[in-house]
Amino acid sequence: MSIKLIALDIDDTLLNSEGKLLDSTREAAQKALAQGIKVVLCSGRPLAGVQPYLTALNITGDDQYVITYNGAVTEAVTGEVIAKHLVDNGLYRKMTAFGQKHHLPFNVLDEDSNIYTADRNVNWVTVIQAWENKAGLLIRDPDDLPADFQITKGVYVGDADQLDELEPLVEKTFGADCYVVRAASLFLEVMNPVVNKGAALRELAGILKLDASEVMACGDEKNDITMFDFAGTAVAMGNGSDEAKAHASYVTGTNDDGGLAAAIQKLALN
Repeated sequence: MSIKLIALDIDDTLLNSEGKLLDSTREAAQKALAQGIKVVLCSGRPLAGVQPYLTALNITGDDQYVITYNGAVTEAVTGEVIAKHLVDNGLYRKMTAFGQKHHLPFNVLDEDSNIYTADRNVNWVTVIQAWENKAGLLIRDPDDLPADFQITKGVYVGDADQLDELEPLVEKTFGADCYVVRAASLFLEVMNPVVNKGAALRELAGILKLDASEVMACGDEKNDITMFDFAGTAVAMGNGSDEAKAHASYVTGTNDDGGLAAAIQKLALN
C-alpha cells in the first residue's frame, strides 16, 4: 500500500541540530501534502510549541492533525481535541513530592500549553522548555491549584547524570501506574499509562481508517520507538540512538544532511 500518513518527531528529526528547519525538509513535506498525504507532527511539545512548524510547513485546516505531549493529546491543527489521556491530581502530587524529596528538578504541563513547577530555584532546562514552547511558566505548589487539576505529563529535568542515577527509581515508583520514558538526555517524562506516541498514532490512524501499512513514522529517540512498532514504515534518523535504530525498518541520513527529506522522497512520494 502507498503511504497516506507521515508521522514526524520534531526535535532532532524535523529540525536540524541547530533547531532549524532545512529547506529540503520543508519542500519534501509540502510535496507530500500536495499528494494528499497527511503530515502529522508527533512531539513531546504542547501545541503552542508545535505551531511555528505547522505554519512553516503550511499544515492547516481541520482535516490535518498533530500529536502533542508525547501522545497525551491528539488534536486537529485548528485546536479541536480528538483524544486526550491525562494524569490525575493524586499522581501529580506524588510526582511533585518525589522531585522535592530527591532534589530532582520537576515540572508539569497542562493541556493549554502552560508549564507549572513547585521549584523555587527553577532549573534552566525548565526555563528553556517554556521559552522554546512559547508556554507560560507558573510557580505553583499543588495546593495552589484546583483539587481536580490534571496534567498531560510530568517532566523530571536537569543534569543527565542525575537522571541516569534516579531513572530506575522513577520507574520503580511510577511504572505500575504511569508510562515512564526518557525522551532525551535531559528529560525523563511520566504520563498516563495508556499514553505514548505509538498509541496516539494508532488511535489517529483508526479514526482516519488507515492501515498501519499506510503509515510512515520518523524519529530519533526512545520515545519514538512505539511509533516505529506500529507504523508499517519506520524511519530512524542517522543521528538517532542505537535503540531507536534497532526498531526501525530504514535508517536514513542525519538531521543535518537532509536525511528526513531523503526518506520522504524515497519511501513516500510518487
